[in-house]
Amino acid sequence: MVQTNCPISGNVPLERLVANALGEIEQLGYSRRSRDRYRAIWRQFIEFSRGKELGDEFSGNLAARFLEEYGVRDEKVDNPGEGWRQHVVFGVKMLADFAQNGRIERAVTDMEKIHLLPAMKNILCDYEHYCEDRLQLRPSTLHRRTTELTIFLDFLHSRKARTLDQIQAQDLSEFLCSRGHLQQKTVARIVSDMRSFLRFLTMRGVVQKDLSVELPTIRFPRDASIPSVWDHELVVRLLGAIDRSSAKGKRDYAILLLACRLGFRAGDIRTLKLDHLHWEDSTIEITQSKTAMPLSLPLTEEVGEALIDYLKSGRPKTAHREVFLKVNPPFDPFMDSNNLYHIVTYWRRLAGITFRSPQKRGIHSLRHTLATRLLEKGTPFPTIAEILGHTSLEATRIYAKANVEALRSVALDTEEVNHAK
Repeated sequence: MVQTNCPISGNVPLERLVANALGEIEQLGYSRRSRDRYRAIWRQFIEFSRGKELGDEFSGNLAARFLEEYGVRDEKVDNPGEGWRQHVVFGVKMLADFAQNGRIERAVTDMEKIHLLPAMKNILCDYEHYCEDRLQLRPSTLHRRTTELTIFLDFLHSRKARTLDQIQAQDLSEFLCSRGHLQQKTVARIVSDMRSFLRFLTMRGVVQKDLSVELPTIRFPRDASIPSVWDHELVVRLLGAIDRSSAKGKRDYAILLLACRLGFRAGDIRTLKLDHLHWEDSTIEITQSKTAMPLSLPLTEEVGEALIDYLKSGRPKTAHREVFLKVNPPFDPFMDSNNLYHIVTYWRRLAGITFRSPQKRGIHSLRHTLATRLLEKGTPFPTIAEILGHTSLEATRIYAKANVEALRSVALDTEEVNHAK
């Protein structure tokens, strides 16, 4: 968790805290259904506190005991009928943020509702051109950066900052507090984006003091996390559950094979075009969306047959050059923000697949699985890096951790061994 100087409200009775929080989410435009759901969760939270005589103020200990009482954990659930568990966790987190910061930030920002002041919009456009011309950022990176900076500038405006020369160090701290619900890796990226933007403002003379030095340093090692890997039999079950007689099934089967067999990223699957399929050479040649580097992979018989089946019998007739299209009219390509997670989820649930421990379960986890399987077969790191399109071996070596963790998960307890002796 990022440590910032967030204001913490104290001595606020739970009843008043909940009433204020309900007013906040109504002002933010939450639907009536969502407001009713949070009202029910928070009312149950108050009754739990009273019943256990744990006081009349919000605390981390109270929240933990409440979640423990109802057997709710902060992890994804496989059974759609138990989605309420995640609602409970998120509802408690939301109330905790409101108790700490005095405000609630929507989990997903509706960018269409943000209208920046002309002065702020113009300087952001200048910065965007600077990133394109001088920093040569990839389009996907630039889009992500400008999106977060748009949210930042809208936050400043909501704090009555009419011009950028009015920015204060406290504004930076409060904005990072408002993004505290995000993962540490994401917050670290946001800080990096803000630092670059603030230095640009100083360079252009928009602000007199370089406020980038006021931002915290968030250290997040690239190999801090362990790749999520599917057991081989689960991948077999996932692919076997797909209805390959339907247009959706033909499309999704080809998509999942690209991830499972060739290690394609979601962005590269989404932007794959008919021109990238070189049937005469049995290769797929793309420019990777993440690294902007060319990648050529063999078009295996299994993947090729799945693609042909979809192109001939599942893909709508359209002028779009993207291979994969939506199954409903107007049969457009997937949006840039679509990570194809819903495709994995649909067939995973149909196959009744559950995991022994919490892990990621989207397209990228299938890519991780391929890399780990290649490593288990003794494939050299440079070869794996070439298949996955990595520009550095360091990015590939992280998969060695998955093997170590797998061994740890099945390791015998030494005390049990000694006891058996």
